[in-house]
Amino acid sequence: MFKKLHRQMTIFSALITSGILILMAIASLVIFERGLTRNSYERFLNNGNSCVAYLETQSVLSHKWILEAKQEYGVELRILNNGKRLFFDKLNEESSSNASGENGRKSSVENMLAEAARISREEQGLDVEYTGSISLPKEVYFETADFYACTALIPKGSGVLSLVLVYPLDGLKGQIFHQRILWGGLLLIAVLALVVFSWFFTGKMLRPLEENRKRQTQFIASASHELRSPLAVILSSVQAIEADPGECRRFLSTIKSEGTRMSRLIGDMLALANADNKSWSIMKSPCELDTLLLETYEKYEPLLREKGISMNVELPDESLSPCRCDGGRISQVLGILLDNGASYVPAGGKIRSGVEEKEKYFRIYVEDNGPGISDENKEAVFQRFYRADSSRKDKQHFGLGLCIAKEIVTLHHGSIRIEDTKGGGTTFVVRLPK
Repeated sequence: MFKKLHRQMTIFSALITSGILILMAIASLVIFERGLTRNSYERFLNNGNSCVAYLETQSVLSHKWILEAKQEYGVELRILNNGKRLFFDKLNEESSSNASGENGRKSSVENMLAEAARISREEQGLDVEYTGSISLPKEVYFETADFYACTALIPKGSGVLSLVLVYPLDGLKGQIFHQRILWGGLLLIAVLALVVFSWFFTGKMLRPLEENRKRQTQFIASASHELRSPLAVILSSVQAIEADPGECRRFLSTIKSEGTRMSRLIGDMLALANADNKSWSIMKSPCELDTLLLETYEKYEPLLREKGISMNVELPDESLSPCRCDGGRISQVLGILLDNGASYVPAGGKIRSGVEEKEKYFRIYVEDNGPGISDENKEAVFQRFYRADSSRKDKQHFGLGLCIAKEIVTLHHGSIRIEDTKGGGTTFVVRLPK
């Protein structure tokens, strides 16, 4: 299920981010191309104005100026004097036609010049073949899909000088094409990078969910196993009562004991469910931690004495400041820690507990000289249904106590950790903020 969800989230994430990236790239490319085209056309206008102004002021035209204008401005031009082409223009055309590879270009240029003259005459109202006389110069600028054009009529004495100037757009189109190829390649690389990123990012997002699902599955399996045992004892006891009513009292005691055990397990599971749902609340009030520790000791001292375990409580000489906490919940944590020690410390062992006040927190510790906990298991003991010794068959412990203790301490914004006791054993240290 998670693999399929991982693929779906990767595809969805990659499509959304790539779509946004592509739209932004297209918008940027359009803006860039428009700017490039606008700058190119403005540059042509300036060049066209320069050519027209030169023709207006010069009475003699040189072949050198025409060649320089073509080379510098990247334009092609045709100049007519009273409808006739200039002599050196004809010479230049003949020279160009003899060069290798120029025939095709010559034909293309002639077609553009002829098309520009036609558009100027039919659409712009300026006939460049006009041979009459005019008093003021006339000029028009326009653009087509293949070129920019400028046509002009300039009065010269009793005649007229006409100009057809075109700027081919092949270079501009090639620049735009290569720019699109470059942007497309970069965009493709970016999309592939987004796909890879989405794969790892969604995998990282789903990993906690997958681990949580595994923990839930393990929790349900462990809970089912723990509930099955007392239920089997209850059912077998009922069958025994039906078979031998004389032993009713003994079997009812067994049923009561197992029912109590099931009730405790269900209560622990509900507590953890409330913690998972963030609905487990605490009621903080000023609490004397030393008094709380003594009360917990008095509660567990008979059990410890019965198991042959001695316990000492160490309290500071000076009185402690009140701690704002939920006294009932902290008492539950202490009870879990002492109960854990009573379960794992062998007869003749020792348990020592105490409380200290630091500058920013209170430190509560419960240490024993039992078998201890290995470093790799110090975090695992806070997992649900975990037992340090999997071979233990103690029915009173389900492996939920330390998990509940950690949830309670976390609700108080504190911490609980495990340290090694000097000489062997385990020390649980609880820190509660002031």
